[in-house]
Amino acid sequence: MPGRLGELLVRENLITLQQLQKAQEEQKKTGGRLGFNLTKLGYIEESELTAFLSKQYGVPSINLQEFEIDPEVIKLVPHEVAEKHQVIPVNRAGASLIVAMADPSNIFAIDDLKFLTGYNIEVVVASDGAIKESIEKYYGGEKGGAELNYDEVMAEFDEDEIEVGGDEDSVNVVDLERSAEDAPVVKLVNLILIDAIKKGASDIHIEPYEKDFRVRYRIDGVLYEMMKPPLKLKNSITSRMKIMSQLDIAERRLPQDGRIKLKLGKGREMDYRVSVLPTLFGEKIVMRLLDKGNLQLDMTKLGFEAKPLAVFKTSIKRPYGMCLVTGPTGSGKTTTLYSALSELNKSTVNISTAEDPVEYNLHGINQVQMHDDIGLNFAAALRAFLRQDPNIIMVGEIRDFETAEIAVKAALTGHMVLSTLHTNDAPSTVSRLLNMGIEPFLVTASVNLILAQRLGRRICNECKTPLDVPESALLDIQIKPQEIGSFQVFKGQGCATCSETGYKGRVALYEVMDFTEELKEFVINGASAAEIKAEAIRLGMQTLRMSALNKLREGVTTIEEVTRVSAHD
Repeated sequence: MPGRLGELLVRENLITLQQLQKAQEEQKKTGGRLGFNLTKLGYIEESELTAFLSKQYGVPSINLQEFEIDPEVIKLVPHEVAEKHQVIPVNRAGASLIVAMADPSNIFAIDDLKFLTGYNIEVVVASDGAIKESIEKYYGGEKGGAELNYDEVMAEFDEDEIEVGGDEDSVNVVDLERSAEDAPVVKLVNLILIDAIKKGASDIHIEPYEKDFRVRYRIDGVLYEMMKPPLKLKNSITSRMKIMSQLDIAERRLPQDGRIKLKLGKGREMDYRVSVLPTLFGEKIVMRLLDKGNLQLDMTKLGFEAKPLAVFKTSIKRPYGMCLVTGPTGSGKTTTLYSALSELNKSTVNISTAEDPVEYNLHGINQVQMHDDIGLNFAAALRAFLRQDPNIIMVGEIRDFETAEIAVKAALTGHMVLSTLHTNDAPSTVSRLLNMGIEPFLVTASVNLILAQRLGRRICNECKTPLDVPESALLDIQIKPQEIGSFQVFKGQGCATCSETGYKGRVALYEVMDFTEELKEFVINGASAAEIKAEAIRLGMQTLRMSALNKLREGVTTIEEVTRVSAHD
């Protein structure tokens, strides 16, 4: 539509071709819609543009500044949706909702709104600037203190009262509790928690050092420093976090684990898994954000390609055997296992899981939280499951011989076992099981499939630009000489949407090794991981590097991400 809008405006003599080109250059630099950039540069009045769009699309225009919207109507469209599509609900008439948009041709936005609200959507046109102002005006007060920025929160602190406790070993618990409940401390902690959601973070790190104190968010797998609160606030922020997680604020020498549940309105809840670790200069807090609303269980949307997905689905649907998912921490193993379980979850099967910790609650699945301190570990849970008439068992992780042995026995006695291991790729998982003490004939008899995975960052669609890459760089990452020139490499320039990083979201890369008879023969004959890998590739296995290169060819990711998340074959 931006291209068409520009052409139509030039044809109607409302702007010149040079003005259109300058606005398009500005759009590439700063993002935003073409209409917004045309009005920002002063080439066309907002009222002229809305009148033109109104006439062009045959929809009425509205001046939002002269219109007061009922708060009940605003509640019909969530803040995130209004921001995403740059729309504002204006009025409700029977089964119809009247919505102001800057781009009346955006069918995706209209369909999204229709699905979310259950109303028929009638469009009126308004200027970009007016819609932005209205979103700030009507949604600005949402989430209370969370909408404050860091500078506003810090302005509320009185410098004289900022110190909390002096000597690390002699802190008064009453003082700690009192300081943790101070309004500015509460606001600052809320700001950290909510800001992480808005920025799409997966983890929050709150870290004390000798001379400073910092807050970092992990966004799309990479840590970014977000703020540096004064060092004097260290104890009060830590105490506030511990009170919210229902942990012992007086215990500051031992690691502790807790959970925070935050209600965000519109029925949405966010869970934070909290881990407190005593370090040299205070307690470091790491929080994992668990948003069930964002849990993606559709395997094709996770990044699976058609052929490996078909192999994976066939393996998990066998009546018995073991399917192993491998990869480092934070590579999306749990999400893949949950996707597999949701695929298998039917009223005719009994599914039990042993997890440490249980990240998401899944309806229809019996999930058990591990408690090592009272002897409830993976091995104990597995033994108990086998007395519970199970069809499918999921073990969070195989860490030792005892767990591996029971899992193998379960797989050999008519159960489907899903589990994870920490290995670099699929073929080396076989060596890991053998090193644990499992006999080669038991490995070949029980394992159906091994899947290795990584998460690579996606290029931001808003600032995606073509990139000229020297041939040598493509050959270095194992692109075949005959393929060079057959596809375009892209990168993200950095824009407001992706916080200037050039990346937005992540895509999973998969290496699916189907345990065929030929591979089993290799394992029985004592082949090395390298030999198993070579044979698996010969039989058609796509390695992690091959999967990453496919994503590069499709324009989903960058050369830097290919080398960051996958090793040379």
